[in-house]
Amino acid sequence: MSKTILNEMTWFNEPPQWELNENCLTVKTGNKTDFWVKTFYGFERDNGHFLYKNVKGDFTVQVTLIGNYEELYDQAGLMVRIDEKNWVKTGIEFTDSEIHLSAVVTKEYSDWSVLNFPNYTGELTIRLTRHGKAIRIQYLADKGKWRLIRLGYLDIPEECQVGIMCCSPQREGFDVEFKNFSIIDPISPNLHE
Repeated sequence: MSKTILNEMTWFNEPPQWELNENCLTVKTGNKTDFWVKTFYGFERDNGHFLYKNVKGDFTVQVTLIGNYEELYDQAGLMVRIDEKNWVKTGIEFTDSEIHLSAVVTKEYSDWSVLNFPNYTGELTIRLTRHGKAIRIQYLADKGKWRLIRLGYLDIPEECQVGIMCCSPQREGFDVEFKNFSIIDPISPNLHE
């Protein structure tokens, strides 16, 4: 196995099954895992799977997702975390029996944005960029164009936890693959390039 940034990362809530092969991580989720704080449903969960690295300053984090999305709220993607009440997660989420792009920004309470994604081909590349306290979330559309999913605010300290997350709030055994994960210097702050 060649060395990759994933070898240098740490699990928060390690999943029951996972395997790292070069720059590809495969995960099978544990039972009823999620990250959520209060809003609408009233519950708090902090037992989702999160593989992270501590990162200082601004950055862009990117990954390609391939998952077996079948049950309500099966989800996988990227996460930036300060603590259990302040974080952002984004990626693909299965809801209303369809694939959606999803973003949750949590500041003591979770909010949730979803966008139906009928053009899903079986894999999707997403990226998240920190510009100071601004969080910019994008996905790679056809023809290689990055499209904005969400522009949000989070009171982020100089150092935070950055990485990949997956959850299966209604079951166990959601299979997901993360490919070509990277953390690099931040992209340009120009939203309309």
